[in-house]
Amino acid sequence: MNQKFMKACLVTAITAALAGCATPEWGSSKSTATTTADPDQSALISEQQSKINSLEAELNAKESQLASQRASQQTTPAAAASSDLFPPNAEPGHCYARVLIPAQWGQTTETVLVREASERVEVIPARYETVTERVMVKEASARLETIPARYETVTERVMVRPESSRIEEVPATYKTVSEQIMVSPARTEWKRGPASSFGASVVQTSTTDTGEVMCLVETPAQYKTITRKVVDTPATTRQVTIPAEYKTIEKTVMAQPATTREITIPAEYDTIEVQKIVTPAQERRIEIPAEYDEVTKRTQQGTDKMEWREVLCQVNMTAGNIRTIQTALRDKGYDPGPIDGVLGGQTLKSANAYAKASGLPYGSNYIAIATAEKLGVRL
Repeated sequence: MNQKFMKACLVTAITAALAGCATPEWGSSKSTATTTADPDQSALISEQQSKINSLEAELNAKESQLASQRASQQTTPAAAASSDLFPPNAEPGHCYARVLIPAQWGQTTETVLVREASERVEVIPARYETVTERVMVKEASARLETIPARYETVTERVMVRPESSRIEEVPATYKTVSEQIMVSPARTEWKRGPASSFGASVVQTSTTDTGEVMCLVETPAQYKTITRKVVDTPATTRQVTIPAEYKTIEKTVMAQPATTREITIPAEYDTIEVQKIVTPAQERRIEIPAEYDEVTKRTQQGTDKMEWREVLCQVNMTAGNIRTIQTALRDKGYDPGPIDGVLGGQTLKSANAYAKASGLPYGSNYIAIATAEKLGVRL
Protein backbone atom coordinates (compact mmCIF):
# COMPACT_ATOMS: atom_id res chain seq x y z
CA MET A 1 0.00 0.00 0.00
CA ASN A 2 1.44 3.43 -0.89
CA GLN A 3 1.61 6.30 1.57
CA LYS A 4 -1.12 8.22 -0.25
CA PHE A 5 -3.60 5.41 0.31
CA MET A 6 -2.52 5.06 3.95
CA LYS A 7 -2.96 8.81 4.42
CA ALA A 8 -6.53 8.54 3.08
CA CYS A 9 -7.29 5.63 5.45
CA LEU A 10 -5.75 7.58 8.35
CA VAL A 11 -7.89 10.64 7.68
CA THR A 12 -10.98 8.44 7.40
CA ALA A 13 -10.15 6.71 10.70
CA ILE A 14 -9.48 9.96 12.55
CA THR A 15 -12.72 11.41 11.21
CA ALA A 16 -14.56 8.34 12.44
CA ALA A 17 -12.86 8.62 15.82
CA LEU A 18 -13.72 12.28 16.15
CA ALA A 19 -17.34 11.51 15.13
CA GLY A 20 -17.75 9.41 18.28
CA CYS A 21 -17.11 5.90 17.26
CA ALA A 22 -16.00 4.63 20.68
CA THR A 23 -18.12 2.51 23.00
CA PRO A 24 -18.16 2.71 26.84
CA GLU A 25 -15.34 0.20 26.66
CA TRP A 26 -13.79 1.41 23.43
CA GLY A 27 -14.99 5.03 23.31
CA SER A 28 -18.23 4.76 21.29
CA SER A 29 -20.81 7.54 20.87
CA LYS A 30 -23.36 5.36 22.68
CA SER A 31 -21.34 5.83 25.83
CA THR A 32 -21.43 9.57 25.29
CA ALA A 33 -25.21 9.57 24.92
CA THR A 34 -25.49 7.60 28.13
CA THR A 35 -23.25 9.89 30.16
CA THR A 36 -24.86 13.15 29.09
CA ALA A 37 -27.78 12.40 31.37
CA ASP A 38 -25.46 12.91 34.39
CA PRO A 39 -24.02 16.40 35.07
CA ASP A 40 -20.73 14.85 36.16
CA GLN A 41 -20.61 12.81 33.00
CA SER A 42 -21.47 15.89 30.92
CA ALA A 43 -18.44 17.60 32.40
CA LEU A 44 -16.43 14.49 31.64
CA ILE A 45 -17.62 14.51 28.02
CA SER A 46 -16.68 18.17 27.72
CA GLU A 47 -13.26 17.31 29.08
CA GLN A 48 -12.92 14.43 26.61
CA GLN A 49 -14.00 16.66 23.75
CA SER A 50 -11.31 19.12 24.77
CA LYS A 51 -8.81 16.30 24.77
CA ILE A 52 -10.00 15.20 21.32
CA ASN A 53 -9.60 18.75 20.07
CA SER A 54 -6.14 18.81 21.61
CA LEU A 55 -5.23 15.52 19.99
CA GLU A 56 -6.58 16.75 16.67
CA ALA A 57 -4.43 19.87 16.98
CA GLU A 58 -1.49 17.64 17.86
CA LEU A 59 -2.24 15.50 14.79
CA ASN A 60 -2.37 18.56 12.56
CA ALA A 61 0.91 19.74 14.03
CA LYS A 62 2.48 16.37 13.39
CA GLU A 63 1.10 16.34 9.84
CA SER A 64 2.70 19.74 9.29
CA GLN A 65 5.93 18.39 10.74
CA LEU A 66 5.68 15.37 8.45
CA ALA A 67 5.09 17.58 5.43
CA SER A 68 8.08 19.67 6.44
CA GLN A 69 10.23 16.58 6.82
CA ARG A 70 9.15 15.31 3.43
CA ALA A 71 9.94 18.63 1.88
CA SER A 72 13.42 18.56 3.32
CA GLN A 73 13.75 14.84 2.51
CA GLN A 74 15.15 14.23 5.97
CA THR A 75 12.84 11.37 6.75
CA THR A 76 12.77 7.80 5.49
CA PRO A 77 9.85 5.37 4.99
CA ALA A 78 11.05 3.38 7.97
CA ALA A 79 10.95 6.46 10.21
CA ALA A 80 7.48 7.29 8.97
CA ALA A 81 6.29 3.80 9.73
CA SER A 82 7.61 4.05 13.25
CA SER A 83 5.82 7.33 13.92
CA ASP A 84 2.50 7.19 15.83
CA LEU A 85 0.92 9.03 12.93
CA PHE A 86 0.75 5.69 11.12
CA PRO A 87 -0.38 2.29 12.28
CA PRO A 88 2.50 0.07 13.32
CA ASN A 89 3.26 -2.98 11.22
CA ALA A 90 0.77 -1.88 8.59
CA GLU A 91 0.16 -4.39 5.86
CA PRO A 92 -0.93 -3.71 2.30
CA GLY A 93 -4.60 -4.31 1.61
CA HIS A 94 -5.60 -3.64 5.25
CA CYS A 95 -7.39 -0.58 6.67
CA TYR A 96 -6.74 0.91 10.06
CA ALA A 97 -8.71 3.38 12.12
CA ARG A 98 -7.11 5.48 14.75
CA VAL A 99 -9.60 5.67 17.61
CA LEU A 100 -9.54 7.45 20.92
CA ILE A 101 -9.48 5.00 23.80
CA PRO A 102 -10.78 6.98 26.75
CA ALA A 103 -9.26 6.51 30.13
CA GLN A 104 -10.81 3.79 32.21
CA TRP A 105 -13.00 5.00 35.00
CA GLY A 106 -13.65 3.29 38.25
CA GLN A 107 -16.07 3.96 41.05
CA THR A 108 -15.29 4.88 44.63
CA THR A 109 -17.80 5.24 47.41
CA GLU A 110 -17.28 8.15 49.75
CA THR A 111 -19.31 9.25 52.77
CA VAL A 112 -20.10 12.95 52.48
CA LEU A 113 -22.00 15.28 54.78
CA VAL A 114 -25.35 16.12 53.23
CA ARG A 115 -26.83 18.16 56.03
CA GLU A 116 -25.34 19.30 59.31
CA ALA A 117 -26.84 18.33 62.61
CA SER A 118 -29.61 20.67 63.72
CA GLU A 119 -32.53 20.92 66.07
CA ARG A 120 -36.21 21.01 65.22
CA VAL A 121 -38.81 22.36 67.57
CA GLU A 122 -41.97 20.37 67.19
CA VAL A 123 -45.17 21.52 68.80
CA ILE A 124 -47.28 18.59 69.77
CA PRO A 125 -50.86 19.84 69.85
CA ALA A 126 -53.13 18.94 72.68
CA ARG A 127 -55.07 15.76 72.12
CA TYR A 128 -58.75 15.75 72.88
CA GLU A 129 -61.33 13.05 72.95
CA THR A 130 -65.08 13.19 73.18
CA VAL A 131 -66.30 11.55 76.36
CA THR A 132 -69.68 11.13 77.93
CA GLU A 133 -69.68 12.94 81.23
CA ARG A 134 -72.23 13.31 84.00
CA VAL A 135 -72.38 16.96 84.93
CA MET A 136 -74.33 18.84 87.59
CA VAL A 137 -77.20 20.81 86.14
CA LYS A 138 -78.58 22.07 89.46
CA GLU A 139 -76.85 22.10 92.81
CA ALA A 140 -78.26 20.35 95.83
CA SER A 141 -80.48 22.54 98.04
CA ALA A 142 -82.84 22.30 101.02
CA ARG A 143 -86.32 23.57 101.82
CA LEU A 144 -88.33 23.82 105.00
CA GLU A 145 -91.61 21.95 105.04
CA THR A 146 -94.23 22.67 107.68
CA ILE A 147 -95.75 19.61 109.27
CA PRO A 148 -99.23 20.70 110.48
CA ALA A 149 -100.38 19.97 113.99
CA ARG A 150 -102.28 16.76 114.50
CA TYR A 151 -105.58 16.93 116.35
CA GLU A 152 -107.81 14.30 117.82
CA THR A 153 -111.28 14.32 119.42
CA VAL A 154 -111.30 13.40 123.11
CA THR A 155 -114.03 13.17 125.74
CA GLU A 156 -113.22 15.37 128.64
CA ARG A 157 -114.96 16.38 131.87
CA VAL A 158 -114.55 20.05 132.06
CA MET A 159 -115.39 22.49 134.76
CA VAL A 160 -118.34 24.55 133.82
CA ARG A 161 -118.22 26.64 136.91
CA PRO A 162 -115.46 26.57 139.43
CA GLU A 163 -116.00 25.98 143.07
CA SER A 164 -117.13 29.11 144.88
CA SER A 165 -118.52 30.22 148.18
CA ARG A 166 -121.25 32.55 149.27
CA ILE A 167 -122.15 34.23 152.53
CA GLU A 168 -125.58 33.25 153.79
CA GLU A 169 -127.34 35.18 156.48
CA VAL A 170 -128.65 33.04 159.35
CA PRO A 171 -131.72 34.90 160.63
CA ALA A 172 -132.13 35.56 164.27
CA THR A 173 -134.49 33.35 166.21
CA TYR A 174 -137.11 34.94 168.30
CA LYS A 175 -139.16 33.91 171.31
CA THR A 176 -142.26 35.38 172.82
CA VAL A 177 -141.85 36.89 176.28
CA SER A 178 -144.38 38.79 178.51
CA GLU A 179 -143.11 41.92 180.08
CA GLN A 180 -144.65 44.73 182.08
CA ILE A 181 -143.69 47.96 180.80
CA MET A 182 -144.27 51.31 182.35
CA VAL A 183 -146.91 53.04 180.53
CA SER A 184 -146.64 56.15 182.58
CA PRO A 185 -144.32 56.84 185.43
CA ALA A 186 -145.52 57.67 188.96
CA ARG A 187 -146.49 61.34 189.34
CA THR A 188 -148.25 63.81 191.46
CA GLU A 189 -150.83 66.21 190.27
CA TRP A 190 -153.35 68.59 191.75
CA LYS A 191 -156.87 67.59 191.44
CA ARG A 192 -160.01 69.27 192.46
CA GLY A 193 -162.21 67.60 195.01
CA PRO A 194 -162.15 66.38 198.48
CA ALA A 195 -159.42 64.29 199.69
CA SER A 196 -161.84 61.47 200.32
CA SER A 197 -162.55 61.14 196.79
CA PHE A 198 -158.95 60.34 196.00
CA GLY A 199 -158.38 57.88 198.78
CA ALA A 200 -155.03 57.29 200.25
CA SER A 201 -153.27 58.67 197.36
CA VAL A 202 -153.77 62.21 198.64
CA VAL A 203 -150.58 63.53 199.77
CA GLN A 204 -151.81 66.87 200.82
CA THR A 205 -154.77 69.16 200.40
CA SER A 206 -155.14 72.80 200.03
CA THR A 207 -157.84 75.24 199.55
CA THR A 208 -157.92 77.78 196.98
CA ASP A 209 -159.16 81.22 197.23
CA THR A 210 -162.46 80.14 196.02
CA GLY A 211 -162.74 77.49 198.49
CA GLU A 212 -162.10 74.66 196.34
CA VAL A 213 -160.22 71.86 197.72
CA MET A 214 -157.28 70.94 195.75
CA CYS A 215 -155.67 67.65 196.43
CA LEU A 216 -152.24 66.71 195.54
CA VAL A 217 -152.86 63.30 194.36
CA GLU A 218 -150.06 60.81 193.84
CA THR A 219 -150.65 58.86 190.70
CA PRO A 220 -148.64 55.69 190.74
CA ALA A 221 -146.77 54.51 187.81
CA GLN A 222 -148.86 52.60 185.34
CA TYR A 223 -147.62 49.43 183.91
CA LYS A 224 -148.82 47.39 181.03
CA THR A 225 -148.12 43.77 180.34
CA ILE A 226 -147.11 43.27 176.81
CA THR A 227 -146.07 40.28 174.84
CA ARG A 228 -143.23 40.72 172.50
CA LYS A 229 -140.80 38.72 170.44
CA VAL A 230 -137.33 38.94 171.58
CA VAL A 231 -134.19 37.68 169.82
CA ASP A 232 -133.47 34.29 171.05
CA THR A 233 -130.44 33.89 168.77
CA PRO A 234 -129.10 36.92 167.06
CA ALA A 235 -128.82 36.87 163.30
CA THR A 236 -125.49 35.56 161.99
CA THR A 237 -123.82 34.78 158.63
CA ARG A 238 -122.25 31.62 157.33
CA GLN A 239 -120.06 30.80 154.36
CA VAL A 240 -121.57 28.25 152.06
CA THR A 241 -119.28 26.45 149.62
CA ILE A 242 -120.76 26.02 146.19
CA PRO A 243 -119.11 22.98 144.58
CA ALA A 244 -117.64 23.23 141.11
CA GLU A 245 -119.85 22.23 138.28
CA TYR A 246 -118.48 19.84 135.63
CA LYS A 247 -119.68 18.77 132.23
CA THR A 248 -118.55 15.98 129.93
CA ILE A 249 -117.79 17.35 126.51
CA GLU A 250 -116.06 16.24 123.31
CA LYS A 251 -113.34 18.51 122.08
CA THR A 252 -110.59 18.48 119.54
CA VAL A 253 -107.24 18.61 121.14
CA MET A 254 -103.75 18.88 119.63
CA ALA A 255 -102.16 15.50 119.67
CA GLN A 256 -98.94 16.77 118.11
CA PRO A 257 -98.00 20.40 117.64
CA ALA A 258 -97.03 21.78 114.23
CA THR A 259 -93.37 21.33 113.39
CA THR A 260 -91.00 22.00 110.50
CA ARG A 261 -88.55 19.71 108.82
CA GLU A 262 -85.73 20.33 106.37
CA ILE A 263 -86.04 18.43 103.11
CA THR A 264 -82.85 18.00 101.10
CA ILE A 265 -83.35 18.44 97.38
CA PRO A 266 -80.64 16.38 95.66
CA ALA A 267 -78.50 17.85 92.92
CA GLU A 268 -79.67 17.29 89.38
CA TYR A 269 -77.28 15.72 86.90
CA ASP A 270 -77.35 15.26 83.15
CA THR A 271 -75.25 13.22 80.76
CA ILE A 272 -73.59 15.29 78.06
CA GLU A 273 -70.79 14.80 75.55
CA VAL A 274 -67.79 17.01 76.19
CA GLN A 275 -64.35 17.30 74.68
CA LYS A 276 -61.84 16.39 77.31
CA ILE A 277 -58.15 17.10 77.06
CA VAL A 278 -56.19 13.87 77.14
CA THR A 279 -52.71 15.19 76.55
CA PRO A 280 -51.92 18.89 76.93
CA ALA A 281 -50.05 20.70 74.21
CA GLN A 282 -46.34 20.45 74.63
CA GLU A 283 -43.13 21.38 72.91
CA ARG A 284 -40.59 18.83 71.92
CA ARG A 285 -37.11 19.56 70.71
CA ILE A 286 -35.87 16.96 68.33
CA GLU A 287 -32.20 16.65 67.64
CA ILE A 288 -31.76 16.12 63.94
CA PRO A 289 -28.51 14.25 63.45
CA ALA A 290 -26.23 15.12 60.64
CA GLU A 291 -27.09 13.35 57.45
CA TYR A 292 -24.48 11.55 55.49
CA ASP A 293 -24.76 9.90 52.15
CA GLU A 294 -22.73 7.38 50.31
CA VAL A 295 -21.66 9.08 47.09
CA THR A 296 -20.28 7.02 44.30
CA LYS A 297 -17.68 8.94 42.36
CA ARG A 298 -16.09 8.02 39.09
CA THR A 299 -12.32 8.10 39.28
CA GLN A 300 -10.11 8.09 36.26
CA GLN A 301 -7.71 5.21 36.03
CA GLY A 302 -5.06 6.05 33.50
CA THR A 303 -5.28 8.59 30.69
CA ASP A 304 -6.88 8.81 27.30
CA LYS A 305 -4.87 7.29 24.50
CA MET A 306 -5.03 6.90 20.74
CA GLU A 307 -5.06 3.40 19.31
CA TRP A 308 -4.86 2.02 15.81
CA ARG A 309 -7.56 -0.50 15.13
CA GLU A 310 -7.84 -2.64 11.98
CA VAL A 311 -11.27 -2.23 10.39
CA LEU A 312 -13.16 -3.20 7.27
CA CYS A 313 -12.85 -0.60 4.56
CA GLN A 314 -13.40 -0.21 0.83
CA VAL A 315 -10.46 -2.55 0.17
CA ASN A 316 -11.85 -5.57 1.99
CA MET A 317 -15.53 -4.60 2.33
CA THR A 318 -16.56 -6.79 -0.56
CA ALA A 319 -20.10 -7.96 -1.19
CA GLY A 320 -19.03 -11.52 -0.36
CA ASN A 321 -17.51 -10.51 2.99
CA ILE A 322 -20.59 -8.44 3.89
CA ARG A 323 -22.86 -11.32 2.90
CA THR A 324 -20.80 -13.67 5.11
CA ILE A 325 -21.17 -11.25 8.03
CA GLN A 326 -24.93 -10.89 7.46
CA THR A 327 -25.47 -14.65 7.30
CA ALA A 328 -23.40 -15.24 10.46
CA LEU A 329 -25.27 -12.56 12.34
CA ARG A 330 -28.61 -14.07 11.36
CA ASP A 331 -27.40 -17.54 12.42
CA LYS A 332 -26.44 -16.14 15.82
CA GLY A 333 -29.88 -14.62 16.38
CA TYR A 334 -29.29 -11.08 15.21
CA ASP A 335 -31.26 -9.25 12.54
CA PRO A 336 -28.83 -7.90 9.91
CA GLY A 337 -31.57 -6.99 7.49
CA PRO A 338 -31.66 -8.46 3.98
CA ILE A 339 -28.72 -10.69 2.99
CA ASP A 340 -27.72 -8.46 0.09
CA GLY A 341 -23.97 -7.94 0.58
CA VAL A 342 -24.49 -4.25 1.34
CA LEU A 343 -23.26 -2.79 4.66
CA GLY A 344 -26.38 -0.93 5.65
CA GLY A 345 -27.39 0.60 8.94
CA GLN A 346 -29.19 -2.54 10.20
CA THR A 347 -26.18 -4.75 9.42
CA LEU A 348 -23.81 -2.32 11.16
CA LYS A 349 -26.11 -2.13 14.18
CA SER A 350 -26.38 -5.92 14.47
CA ALA A 351 -22.59 -6.33 14.05
CA ASN A 352 -21.91 -3.79 16.82
CA ALA A 353 -24.44 -5.52 19.08
CA TYR A 354 -22.74 -8.86 18.50
CA ALA A 355 -19.28 -7.32 19.11
CA LYS A 356 -20.45 -5.72 22.34
CA ALA A 357 -21.97 -8.98 23.59
CA SER A 358 -18.75 -10.85 22.65
CA GLY A 359 -16.39 -8.36 24.27
CA LEU A 360 -14.90 -7.29 20.96
CA PRO A 361 -14.03 -3.75 19.84
CA TYR A 362 -16.77 -1.94 17.99
CA GLY A 363 -17.73 1.50 16.76
CA SER A 364 -20.78 3.26 15.52
CA ASN A 365 -19.62 3.52 11.90
CA TYR A 366 -17.18 0.66 11.34
CA ILE A 367 -16.78 -3.07 11.86
CA ALA A 368 -13.52 -4.13 13.47
CA ILE A 369 -11.53 -6.88 11.78
CA ALA A 370 -11.69 -8.93 15.02
CA THR A 371 -15.49 -8.89 14.81
CA ALA A 372 -15.47 -9.85 11.09
CA GLU A 373 -13.04 -12.74 11.75
CA LYS A 374 -15.23 -13.88 14.67
CA LEU A 375 -18.19 -13.98 12.26
CA GLY A 376 -16.21 -16.19 9.79
CA VAL A 377 -14.75 -13.67 7.33
CA ARG A 378 -11.36 -14.78 6.01
CA LEU A 379 -9.29 -11.88 4.84
